[in-house]
Amino acid sequence: MAFLSSKLEMPTPESALPGRDQPLALSGKHFVHGTSIVPPFPGKELAVFGLGCFWGAERRFWEMPGITVTMVGYAAGFTPNPTYEEVCTGRTGHNEVVRVAFDPKLVSYDELLRTFLESHDPTQGMRQGSDVGTQYRSGIYVASADQRARAEASRDAYVGQLAAAGFGPITTEVVDAQAFYYAEDYHQQYLAKNPDGYCGLGGTGVSCPVGPAPLD
Repeated sequence: MAFLSSKLEMPTPESALPGRDQPLALSGKHFVHGTSIVPPFPGKELAVFGLGCFWGAERRFWEMPGITVTMVGYAAGFTPNPTYEEVCTGRTGHNEVVRVAFDPKLVSYDELLRTFLESHDPTQGMRQGSDVGTQYRSGIYVASADQRARAEASRDAYVGQLAAAGFGPITTEVVDAQAFYYAEDYHQQYLAKNPDGYCGLGGTGVSCPVGPAPLD
């Protein structure tokens, strides 16, 4: 029980694992689309989401029209260049995330937010279904003031829908995107490489209204 409790509490920068200077080895190609998962992504915008196990989360986004490429990794923590095993200890502070490069002329950030909110239960805190720990928390990691305004508007517009369906308060964090560390190669597009693999996504079955556009 003590180990489970520790996985539900964020470490401090001082108590986090030290990590390493060098990034993990990466092939650099998307298994489904054949495109590079390494920047630059000219003419595209980036979005980063945490919604439970990143295997199912990534598939949900790579199937959307207008998505150029997806990649999974670790964000919003303290340990530089963490490994999956380190993240699983709960001592890096990282979340399992999917980073999406998208064409804003073909798919809007608001549409990505709707997919994010409808693809998991954003009321569960440091878990998602049977996956327990800080790495499974609900999070939107924003790259601009506009993304923040839209993310907060969409999240807040969803509160009433969930409450009417009997769910608790939303625990989704909306924080500035910082370092993104690629997960190991075998995690990238995992469910394309392992079609019968574990997905982990559930959702609430509640439709999410897109929040109002922020004022200029």
